[in-house]
Amino acid sequence: MSENNTAKERACAIVDDLADILLAASHEIHANPELGYEEHHAHDVLAGVLEHQGLPTTRGAYGMDTAFEARAGSEGPELAVLCEYDALPGIGHACGHNIIAAAGLGAGLAGAALADELGGRVRVLGTPAEEGGGGKIRMIHRGAFDGVEAALMVHPAGSEVERITSLAIQQVHVAYHGAAAHAAAAPEKGRNALDAAVLGYVNVAALRQHIAPDERIHGIFLDGGQKANIVPVRTEALWYARSPTRTRLADLLERLRACLEAGAAAAACELEYLPVEEGYDDVLDNRTILDRYLANARALGRDPRPEHETAIVGSTDMGNVSYLIPAIHPMVKAAPEETAIHTEDFATCAGGPSGDEAVLAGAKAMAMTLVDCWTVPGLLESAAAELAAATATP
Repeated sequence: MSENNTAKERACAIVDDLADILLAASHEIHANPELGYEEHHAHDVLAGVLEHQGLPTTRGAYGMDTAFEARAGSEGPELAVLCEYDALPGIGHACGHNIIAAAGLGAGLAGAALADELGGRVRVLGTPAEEGGGGKIRMIHRGAFDGVEAALMVHPAGSEVERITSLAIQQVHVAYHGAAAHAAAAPEKGRNALDAAVLGYVNVAALRQHIAPDERIHGIFLDGGQKANIVPVRTEALWYARSPTRTRLADLLERLRACLEAGAAAAACELEYLPVEEGYDDVLDNRTILDRYLANARALGRDPRPEHETAIVGSTDMGNVSYLIPAIHPMVKAAPEETAIHTEDFATCAGGPSGDEAVLAGAKAMAMTLVDCWTVPGLLESAAAELAAATATP
């Protein structure tokens, strides 16, 4: 048996030895859902396990109260394993981030146990606020990925799929400013900010007929005025624009803004157009590393499908990481076939037996992939070359 295979067997054995601890962490996070940047309990649970297992751990890393970092290994290529652990409002861990957290924890601990022996280093990163808060983006800007040669995470779903069908996304908050007037006594003196918002919405509705089938625009009104007999002086709306690549998203955002500006102009109002933080890029799953992960998952008895067979569409700040360093974001089955994420049914499964199986399978497959990255000659160099080609300016 090759040294590589022996190391993989040992990595899996470490995950098995830690199974009770990993599943307890998953269940604890699942039972105490917390929104983005409020994940104090999950942060403490995960950091506590890392510390108890002997890994020096920085709590509140990179100036973020609910981020953490643990490192192991003294020399060689450094790889990052990412944990997510924020929940959704109202339906808790309906995206299964408790599974992501525990699987990342298991892979990171297995990698840490083997790092020095295999000539590598591992960095376990707790990344808060994936559900709209962009925690990984903040961590990128604050140096969390400096020196890292690849990043790995898994995401649960109702099917085992090679990769997410990702869309780049940008949220935009808009406010319309008009002039108040008595709606009965002197309507001619007003400039109706609600009219501006409605006209902008109608313009976008017309635009939707003429965008690509794989693009999305959706929005809501946040504020439509205060009282019916007062011409609304200020209104607000929130828009999401999604497209398969960040380049196409930039074009789509120009069209969205033109629609909203036209509504403002027609109602003689002013438009305040503010992007909500930094947008999420599409995920560039690095095929060089992903193929290794898929082979390892199949060796464990899993059966990842190509995305064209079972598309799971979504947006994630892992996309921004994937434009920076080689990264993978495969989907691990954690619920009955085709159970949709972001549903109450999926939340139930994420804390049950199928979710537990996903934790251990994801941890093992990632740990085995860490072994590949450290021991297969030229693998990381090929991954870096692949990313350079994918992001090269045309």
